[in-house]
Amino acid sequence: MSAQPAHAALPLRYLRSRALPLTTATLICVALVAAWAAHWLQSQPHFDHTARVPVVVLAPLLASSAIGTSLHAHSDELDRTAVGRWWPRRLLHLLALTVLTAGVLAAAVPGHPEEFGVPAMVRNVLGATGVAAASVALLGARLSWLPMTVYGGAVYLAAPRTPGGAAAVWAWPMQPGPQVAAWAVAVTAYVAGAVFLTVRGPRPERG
Repeated sequence: MSAQPAHAALPLRYLRSRALPLTTATLICVALVAAWAAHWLQSQPHFDHTARVPVVVLAPLLASSAIGTSLHAHSDELDRTAVGRWWPRRLLHLLALTVLTAGVLAAAVPGHPEEFGVPAMVRNVLGATGVAAASVALLGARLSWLPMTVYGGAVYLAAPRTPGGAAAVWAWPMQPGPQVAAWAVAVTAYVAGAVFLTVRGPRPERG
């Protein structure tokens, strides 16, 4: 009889241990700043919807960093010996924050869906979050922001202005919304990262 209350308390304990309320507030703040920046950039003289490229690239990067950090585990030994299995909670955690992030950031770039609008934003959220999830399993939650930050910064500086071609694969965050190859890379990154994190769990961290 005493195990049932403990088992029922696991979801609440999980929410508290991962600081999900703080992560949710961070994601909403990122979305608000992204909405302001997208509106300001597009309102400048001689700019059009392509001015929102920095927002479409950087906002998912910041959001994925927050998501990756929230996936830490205080004790991997506790996770392994807990009454309930932790991997379904990790998967639900990742999926819930991904849906929230995609929704609020999509609202930040309304209009122009054929270019750097909602499709490009959602695609970049998926790809960046997938990379962050895989980084949690490989490097730990504290450093999960690093690979996507380095890669995103390099792509932002090196990607050609003309979309398509090979750049649609290696520079997928900089591609317009309709690029099929960019979507394929981003979705693959998300699925692979989610599976890797769910199966392996966060890398144990000390200190």
